[in-house]
Amino acid sequence: MSKSSSVDQNLQDDLRSPLIPSAAATATADGYSKQKKVTMDQMLEKYCGDFGWWQFSHFVLTSFAWALEGIHTMIMIFADREPAWRCSTNRLCDSTAKSVCGLEPGSWEWTGGAASSTVSEFGLICGQKYKVGLVQSLFFAACMIGAGVFGHLSDSKLGRKGSLTIVCIMNAIFGCLTAISSDYWTYTLFRFLSGFSTGGTGLCAFVLATEPVGQSWRGVAGMSTFYFFSIGIAALSAIAYFFQTWRSLYIASSIPSIIFVILLLPFIHESPRWCLVRGKVDEAMKIMRKIAKSNGKHLPDDVVLALDSEVNDDVPDSQSVSKEALNGSLLDVLRLPLTRFRLFLAVVINFLCSVVYYGLSLNAVNLGTNLYLNVALNAVAEMPAYLLTALVLDKLGRKPLAIGTMWFSGIFCLAGSLAKGDGTWKLVRMVCGVLGIFGMAGTYNLLFVYSMELFPTVVRNAALGCATQASQMGAILAPFVVVLGGGIPFAVFAFCGIAGGLLVIYLPETLNRPLYDTMAGMEEAEAKKPSNLS
Repeated sequence: MSKSSSVDQNLQDDLRSPLIPSAAATATADGYSKQKKVTMDQMLEKYCGDFGWWQFSHFVLTSFAWALEGIHTMIMIFADREPAWRCSTNRLCDSTAKSVCGLEPGSWEWTGGAASSTVSEFGLICGQKYKVGLVQSLFFAACMIGAGVFGHLSDSKLGRKGSLTIVCIMNAIFGCLTAISSDYWTYTLFRFLSGFSTGGTGLCAFVLATEPVGQSWRGVAGMSTFYFFSIGIAALSAIAYFFQTWRSLYIASSIPSIIFVILLLPFIHESPRWCLVRGKVDEAMKIMRKIAKSNGKHLPDDVVLALDSEVNDDVPDSQSVSKEALNGSLLDVLRLPLTRFRLFLAVVINFLCSVVYYGLSLNAVNLGTNLYLNVALNAVAEMPAYLLTALVLDKLGRKPLAIGTMWFSGIFCLAGSLAKGDGTWKLVRMVCGVLGIFGMAGTYNLLFVYSMELFPTVVRNAALGCATQASQMGAILAPFVVVLGGGIPFAVFAFCGIAGGLLVIYLPETLNRPLYDTMAGMEEAEAKKPSNLS
């Protein structure tokens, strides 16, 4: 070929190149357009594994935060207890008296010294005894506020892991500051601040632990988080046994939070679902590739994560995906009639369940042994309920199991309210209380899983925070119901259990349903169902 012919051919190619893409360019464009978009649940099921080694290790590490919540919540049992006392002189002191209120000042003394509890050090006896209940109620009130605040923050810029990190650091700081309280009101302030951070601990840990789990294992995994709460309470009993003074107990109970932040949190990943709805698709894909590799699976390069509302779109995706962050708040939940109705039911049901759970726990504290053993046995006694509900959760479904456990508890509470008198009837009431708390412990566990699955990722923590706030309101009310005495507490608990079960009827079944990412995706999918109440 001549030189002039070669030049003409090159010129012709240059003129055509802007109009006709090269073969390589065509292949690249086809590769982008043929990327397969899948939802998070589809990717877990087909490519990464629903519950492999990665999810198991991540679940265990994250769920240890539940043990921290159990410690910081139940420490009041030991720190605010009324210690034993004894006569310091033979005159003007009746050692058989049930209370020190009628004794002469200086004629008696605390057996373990004034530093053994806040009651003995701050003089919270007789006319000041109400202050013990006040500080405990304020703690639960702060938990209610913290659940709402950190529920919103974990859905927005902080994320699940960021929020969990902050609340654990706050727990450690406020726990140590509580130990140096100089008076009752300073102690109350730091307990209020501790409650604020504690209210977000279990909430953030629960969502972070369960969101990377596929839908076939999500129910069992979610219900297993409460084992760690019980483990934390049992561990607290051991800690309190070795640290007998309330100040040393608060310092010792803050150390696990410090250990968690330093040794465990660095190995915990952010939720890929949160990354997805925040527009950080590249980061979400990196986590999903780690999950697949750790589980011995293969995630193809042409598969990309997408929101459930985008899976059926035909818009080509580039290899480096970056989307606008989706923000959601409680107002978004209230705007949509579907989620507004679900939120109302979730709040009321969680409130009723909490009244029964905490109320029966207070009634069943005295097992005839020492305080440390009592608390440990109460924690261990709830574990069979967690196990049984976890075993049948994916067989019976969330809705029938929630109804059954609430009615089970309500029926035995009703029987307890009708069992009057002493002797054998006293034993009957005790059995009814044990069976009542057994049923409601299963419900309390189940409601976290159920409530989580009722709302899409973009507002999940905000909605779950509201449900948790309702639970804390029930915890605040429960002690006031218990002090009514007689058969009234059992009657109130029976009403709450039966009424809660009736309200569950109006919730949808979420078994084998996907976790939706967006409000639009959930609304579209639910509209295709024949009934939202099924």
